[in-house]
Amino acid sequence: MDEEVRYHMLRPAQVLERRRSCPVAYVPLGNLEWHGVHNPYGTDTLQAEAMAIMCARRGGGIAFPPLYYGESRLEALMEANASDRDDIARNMGLDPGNFKSGRQAFTATEQALNYQRLLLHILVEVETLGFELGVLVAGHYPLIDHARSAALLFNKREYSRRSGMLAWAFVDYLMVRHLYDCAGDHAGGWETSHMLAIHPQTVDLSMLPERGKGLVGAGGKMDPRDARAEFGLETMVAAADLAIKEVRHRLDHRELYTGHGNSLREGMWREDSS
Repeated sequence: MDEEVRYHMLRPAQVLERRRSCPVAYVPLGNLEWHGVHNPYGTDTLQAEAMAIMCARRGGGIAFPPLYYGESRLEALMEANASDRDDIARNMGLDPGNFKSGRQAFTATEQALNYQRLLLHILVEVETLGFELGVLVAGHYPLIDHARSAALLFNKREYSRRSGMLAWAFVDYLMVRHLYDCAGDHAGGWETSHMLAIHPQTVDLSMLPERGKGLVGAGGKMDPRDARAEFGLETMVAAADLAIKEVRHRLDHRELYTGHGNSLREGMWREDSS
């Protein structure tokens, strides 16, 4: 049986043991979004959750429950902004107008600011639970910008710089784009391979049209029909291992990340290993 590393599934003594060994909390960020006819709506969040669990199992620390809600439903969303959004809505059995501003409670700017505040609140909650490093793991790619912004604001606090928790954020494909020329897509071969590796029962490649026919709300350098679980696992492990190097360097060299403009710097561990 795989080692349990999820905070909400651990008893107090188990949390304390893991936190003392490696005081890192991984918080997966995602959403509910169209990912082609062949993948589930939770694809982004499920990938982030799997990445958080993988990092905790391979490098120590604890994975927190994933965040499915709160991101903008007007910006950087397939249902709202994709060129084929009307086709997406039809496949969902919904009115395309459901994803326009008139149906929303907040403007696009208000939604972004609300999400920012939510991420800051989550980081503070993690800090109060005794962790020294809080890592926001973005599954929905646009959320990396929000996550980095929240981490910067959190780290800017005088308390964080002097004695509190540090925050960092990452997304899998940016960690390994120098290793794979197909890194990052939307419901293409990259993400679909991940889903085949972590939740194969949720993927149905037979739903995809034959080659040469267009895909609805899916694309990338690697065709989803070429997706393989083995490739998905390989790329996730590669991203997790690089993320763990960033985490360990922050734990061992906190002072390098507390100066102005340094908290999100990446790759400094390479200088120590060269």
